Amino acid sequence: MSTDDTRAHDATRIQGPIDATRIQNPVDATRIQGPIDATRIQGPVDATRIPRYAEPSTFARLPRLDEVSRADVTVMGVPFDSGVSYRPGARFGPGHIRASSKLLRPYNPALDVHPFAAQQVADFGDIGVNPFDIQEALATVDGAVTDLRKDGSTVLTLGGDHTIALPILRSLARDHGPIAVLHFDAHLDTWDTYFGAPYTHGTPFRRASEEGLIDLERSQHIGIRGPLYSKKDLEDDAVLGFQVIRSDDYEVDGVASIVERMRRRLDGGPVYVSVDIDVLDPAHAPGTGTPEAGGMTSRELLNTLRGLVGLNVVGADIVEVAPAYDHAEITGIAAAHVAYELLSVLAINASTAPGRAARGEALRQAAFVTK
Repeated sequence: MSTDDTRAHDATRIQGPIDATRIQNPVDATRIQGPIDATRIQGPVDATRIPRYAEPSTFARLPRLDEVSRADVTVMGVPFDSGVSYRPGARFGPGHIRASSKLLRPYNPALDVHPFAAQQVADFGDIGVNPFDIQEALATVDGAVTDLRKDGSTVLTLGGDHTIALPILRSLARDHGPIAVLHFDAHLDTWDTYFGAPYTHGTPFRRASEEGLIDLERSQHIGIRGPLYSKKDLEDDAVLGFQVIRSDDYEVDGVASIVERMRRRLDGGPVYVSVDIDVLDPAHAPGTGTPEAGGMTSRELLNTLRGLVGLNVVGADIVEVAPAYDHAEITGIAAAHVAYELLSVLAINASTAPGRAARGEALRQAAFVTK
């Protein structure tokens, strides 16, 4: 049933086109409609007034993109997992991450920033991709990212499997040229094919390197571990432009040393951050399709991401969250906090950029307020 058909079915619902300057309530006509001031930053709903488990689900209870005039950062979901080689289910990742983000609060003490006040962050929702045609799905993701970036918005993508990193890099490279990729993962994702198929969740960065999308001198894997097919996997990976930091290096060197190596590698140009949630140990992220023992802790990952402050981060994704294998939202909460730290980094970078300044804490009243 189309949106228009749905409205026509219930005469108590709002008729006609949606006015983006006002909250529209299609459910209960007794509720109060409150205007949104599009000239001001709209933050998350005030949790001291409305319970966190109430109201429509958006990331961190932020406004939808159609509720604001523009967004500095747009959260976009890609419910696609047709590129997986083992356990499916990452197509349900975006919704799970949103549901697990409701407890996020507007101030990040670790970085001393209000991530939703220095910039307008809005949730676009999920795009519709063809689950039966990978090439068409890649083109859809590319087009969606390109459209969202037209007004200068940075796109934070919730996957979905790791195949989606390729079209995002295609979109970014058209503006930035070859980009440094910071890739958090248990796996290299630079294999050639699976069963002869060139586009899978294990191949995006080989294809990206072959297409000239990756800066071969500035890209890096972090968290690599587990068995490989052969030593040639590592040899091929080096040619494709990646420096490898293993999960075990955290035990030997510590977070501070790894952050220093990361910053040296990435400095000097645009950076794309791609976080496969299986970079975490299964104790910290059981809900994923290809788990590997011996991974990072969530504390190590979050502290490493904070080291991106001051670098030119132009986009990011969080992928491979498969809620069917999660327990008590362990994986969803970890992924939501990864997104929160990335948004915090973007907020600090925005507030220190020429002509930009943090504008203080921003909280919204409830989207729907009962009489």
